Amino acid sequence: MLRFLTAGESHGQALVAILEGLPAGLTIDFDGVTNELRRRQGGYGRGRRMTIESDRAQALSGVRYGITTGGPIALNIPNKDWDNWQRTMAVESAPTPETPGVDRAAVTRPRPGHADLAGVVKYGHDDIRNVLERASARETAARVAIGAICRQLLKEVEAEIVSHVASIGPAALADPLSVTFEAARQIPSDSPLHCVDPEIERQMIVAIDQAREAGDTMGGSFEVIARGVPVGLGSHVQWDRKLDGRLAQALMSIPAIKAVGIGRGPGVAALPGSRLHDEILPPTGGGGRPGAIPLTRPTNNAGGLEGGITNGEDLRVSAYMKPIATLMKPLRSVDLTTLEISPAAIERSDVSAVPAAAVVGEAMVAIVLAQALLEKFGGDSLPELLDNWRGFCARTAARFARP
Repeated sequence: MLRFLTAGESHGQALVAILEGLPAGLTIDFDGVTNELRRRQGGYGRGRRMTIESDRAQALSGVRYGITTGGPIALNIPNKDWDNWQRTMAVESAPTPETPGVDRAAVTRPRPGHADLAGVVKYGHDDIRNVLERASARETAARVAIGAICRQLLKEVEAEIVSHVASIGPAALADPLSVTFEAARQIPSDSPLHCVDPEIERQMIVAIDQAREAGDTMGGSFEVIARGVPVGLGSHVQWDRKLDGRLAQALMSIPAIKAVGIGRGPGVAALPGSRLHDEILPPTGGGGRPGAIPLTRPTNNAGGLEGGITNGEDLRVSAYMKPIATLMKPLRSVDLTTLEISPAAIERSDVSAVPAAAVVGEAMVAIVLAQALLEKFGGDSLPELLDNWRGFCARTAARFARP
């Protein structure tokens, strides 16, 4: 079973991640991991924190000479800003006069829309910082590092993942499902918001600028597209094995994500079945991807999933992000020490982080697909896994060979 854990606070010493269950024999491209971490830090609308950190994951175990051993992989991502926060976030004991850094007052004014209020009540804290440091989206850097390794495993079976931003506030693509895998992959790396339509992207930038000027924040949506996903990942036999449910949970676990769609998503409710379901037609000839069902699907409204199982079409998952909860012109709140009305606390934050959330979304999709891949094909080593996958591909091709 492939599983992972993360630890660490936004302004603590480091983020730590452990990935267990990856087969032995996979060569890890750590430059590729660093590239994914850099992608997460980009995007128009990000805050000052992104100019401080230059994330890089250091492998502490589970890898030897760049190749996985089959043991748990431990990753460490240092926080450069720790130098300024050692007094506030001291770990082993209370800070002394010699402890470097700045003393920061306790946070007592919860932000509407954040974990602040519910968290301090749940855990019995007096200082909201005990909640907000772990609830911060800074934690997702560890997930991106784990996801980068999982997508390298997926590449061994010729599966690839991309994403694109579909909306920021009122600026939105007319039909995100019309964006092809290739179109999303060809978005320039320096695109400020990673949108396929330059005119819509300009409208998105205007929306972010207006929010910044107003001391406000702006949400949006993105779509993750996976091509080459093997047929048969997931299952229909139990609720918790349905892959669409697992993908939805994974994406909903990203901070600020409030809704998830598969394929046509919420739009399925507005169409009759005759216009929604993807017809199945005979083969058109020509070679296809290994293991693909050689039948023709003229549409992909289902987003590559039917009955909780991948069907060989492009996997398409969309996620909808609410505006970030920290506002420079804060909403009304209550000071928990006096129970008097007070403006909510202000923490360093972004105006909009939808492109970054899309990179995290890619990582979470990669993790879930890697889990399902190992469940389907097994193997304690990469050669064993690939032998099982190739055997399945051969059987699938033989099944659909014309008589």
